[in-house]
Amino acid sequence: MSSIPALLRDRIKATPDAEAYRHPAGTGWESLTWAQVGERVRPLALGLAELGASAEARVSILCSTRLEWVLTDLAVLSTGAATTTIYPSNTAAECAYVINDSGSTLVIAENDDQVAKLASVRKDLPGVRHVVVIDGTASEDGWVVPIDQVRAEGDYDAMIDVIKPEDLATLIYTSGTTGRPKGVELTHDNWLYAADAVRKIDLIGPDDLHFLWLPLSHSFGKLLEVVMIDIGVPTAIDGRLDKIAENLGELRPTFMAAAPRIFEKIHNTVAATVIREGGAKLRIFNWAKRTGIRVSRARQRGAALPLTTRLEYALADRLVFAKLRGRFGGRIRYFISGAAPLSQDVAEFFDGAGLTILEGYGLTESSAGSFLTRPDSVRLGTVGPPLPGTEVRIAEDGEILIGGRGIMRGYHGLAEETAETLEDGWLHTGDIGELDEAGRLRITDRKKELIKTSGGKYVAPTYLEGRIKAACPYLSHVFVHGDKRNFCTALVTLDMEVVRPWAAAEGLPDDPEKLREHPRMREEVGRAVKQVNEGLASYETIKEFAILANDFTVETGELTPSLKIKRKVVEEHYGQTLDAFYTNANVV
Repeated sequence: MSSIPALLRDRIKATPDAEAYRHPAGTGWESLTWAQVGERVRPLALGLAELGASAEARVSILCSTRLEWVLTDLAVLSTGAATTTIYPSNTAAECAYVINDSGSTLVIAENDDQVAKLASVRKDLPGVRHVVVIDGTASEDGWVVPIDQVRAEGDYDAMIDVIKPEDLATLIYTSGTTGRPKGVELTHDNWLYAADAVRKIDLIGPDDLHFLWLPLSHSFGKLLEVVMIDIGVPTAIDGRLDKIAENLGELRPTFMAAAPRIFEKIHNTVAATVIREGGAKLRIFNWAKRTGIRVSRARQRGAALPLTTRLEYALADRLVFAKLRGRFGGRIRYFISGAAPLSQDVAEFFDGAGLTILEGYGLTESSAGSFLTRPDSVRLGTVGPPLPGTEVRIAEDGEILIGGRGIMRGYHGLAEETAETLEDGWLHTGDIGELDEAGRLRITDRKKELIKTSGGKYVAPTYLEGRIKAACPYLSHVFVHGDKRNFCTALVTLDMEVVRPWAAAEGLPDDPEKLREHPRMREEVGRAVKQVNEGLASYETIKEFAILANDFTVETGELTPSLKIKRKVVEEHYGQTLDAFYTNANVV
């Protein structure tokens, strides 16, 4: 296979009448077959070519996750141009940086709001010939063109036949938790390898239904797009976060990928609900949870379950777990988690409930998919063995090194950074990890994010953050601090959607500013911190914490678009709070 458009063409020939995509329409959903996808992509690709899209040119897409994102991406690729992805949450200045650094000559924008964002920095976009708008109006000077006017006829097959595997397909700018974004150059062959590797492990098939809400501007979402074309799996697409729960119940998909934050929120919502109800429901839930975790751990060890445990689990399933699975439509075979570490506590809860989360690992620089847990060899806390064709080494300092066809061509226009990251032909991930006896990878932390206390001890902050969030259902984010300090502290934010019903039942204030200092709220967080501390070495324990009035968000710059904490930004924003822990400390 030479390119993604050639892959699509083969899929259309193989299963023209099979469902390809399902998308919201009015109050329901509409479907497109693979043949209909081809009918939408072909004239659009030829129209984009007339506007200047051509071999190795770049076309930026500034759009949320929806059917049109996929169709325009496939059309761009069919011209031989490369798609540059931009998060719709980016500011005008951030959009201008990506567009200019990539050298994009066309931009596809979702709506008039996104066009207005671009128009505000138009003077800084001298290379952009046209903005193609999906839901919007044309400009008088012709700079903005509605997408339904971008259609042409011509030799579509001849256009895609000249695309080579080594040609640039995608420029994805790493959001990064530190530093300026870098454009990761990924070729058609990078994506084709990753899709082929997923197909070889026989995880999904045409009878599945995939629900996609992940940002397609992120490499994880882009990988899923190509995988589904390769295997021919129908995908229901809707990127609205507030619709995830409703869509799961309505669509009844068989699998869904998500960032850990989604699974944490589901876990915390369920836990907070039963805590609020209390009484027999809470006792039954806690018993079922303990039973599920016991079964999960036995299953991971390959141990046989005693008859009494099997009977207990069957009862727990009927009383609790079956109802939980019903919330997701009742057909989920498994979830897939990626983009950030998944708390083992949360993973055990889901696995015990019969909703196994297969954790994966990869970087944008490795086409998103390098490791993935296999359903028949789940070991929670690991991200599974490498995908077929991916090579792995652990450096002397514990850094994970990856090799294979999925590795990027390089960073756009950054030869020095490329050489440093791809030293000796291996991708230096910046993550620390180890391989177990079965070749499964366990990631301990980010190399650059490990905390080194003033006493010389190393602490893995993301591990502690995940444990604390799992121990207290009312928390949205946890930030552990302590680098070059003599002890560790934490900032926590509240998930007000989860907290509000509990606070009302307890007679507590609804205002986050008042709630965060309330003794009852601090007691709940303190209990979780104490629970986690009990299993830690003294130098790892959280000695002090503060509850913040505001959550970390992408808009305020404290989170990346994939919902990872930008540690330096948080330290800058809350420096006085963090410093006060140590100025006022009585801790030795």
